[in-house]
Amino acid sequence: MALRLALSHIQPASLRKGQSFSKPMTSSSPPAILAENLTKTYDRVTAVDALSFRVETGSVVGLLGGNGAGKTTTLAMIMGLTTPTAGAVKVFGADMARERWKVLHRINFESPYADLPHRLTVRQNLVVFGKLYGVPKLKTRIEELAEALDLTQFLDRRTGQISAGQKTRAALAKALINEPDLLLLDEPTASLDPDTADWVRGHLEEFRRRRRATILLASHNMGEVERLCDRVIIMRTGHIVHNEPPDALIARYGRETLEEVFLDVARGRSAGARVESMAAP
Repeated sequence: MALRLALSHIQPASLRKGQSFSKPMTSSSPPAILAENLTKTYDRVTAVDALSFRVETGSVVGLLGGNGAGKTTTLAMIMGLTTPTAGAVKVFGADMARERWKVLHRINFESPYADLPHRLTVRQNLVVFGKLYGVPKLKTRIEELAEALDLTQFLDRRTGQISAGQKTRAALAKALINEPDLLLLDEPTASLDPDTADWVRGHLEEFRRRRRATILLASHNMGEVERLCDRVIIMRTGHIVHNEPPDALIARYGRETLEEVFLDVARGRSAGARVESMAAP
């Protein structure tokens, strides 16, 4: 299942002849992600209910919510893995339910919960994904990523034999192998010690600046979200309850941190109630 998830959003390089490895952005380019009334229903359960939002090119947006909020289903529809019951989501102008092949080479995804094949070495995994994406000068690209992400010492070890933190770094290398224009991240620093996690965040910030990449980040680490994100989308029971910059959201709730805001939303506390209680004599 994990391998199918890891592979299923990739368009084979052989079907993309004539397409450039990276497509330049222009002022008239569509947003990186545009969701309009995006809905997904399973039997009688609506996991995602009429979501509408946009993610601008070059931005970093956090997708937040408790368990069952609809984040995973939303990410699956953005990648074209799940077909919406109603509405649509477009990535760089392509409807992901009907024409995802147009843009899949510009997207990549990382989650520590979607394992790379354990019997392959880290290098072999990167070669497989690099070839699927049609990465030019693949050997050089792997060496660059190994050095940048401190993978060199275990490149030739089986992925199933490395630590959880090393697996997270290997998965991040896979996600960056094609230098994607849109990077979808699900808990990118899970299982990492604080020093390594901070280093990975810095690497993501540098990648975003250098490539003008767009990042959609699902994370339960609110400090990470505050540091990396320009905007946050908070979901609850399949709906968007907030979509604004972290600082504005913290101010709206009269809180000190985004984590406190997240707890207020998760527990059904309104922003006004907190502000009013602070103003009361």
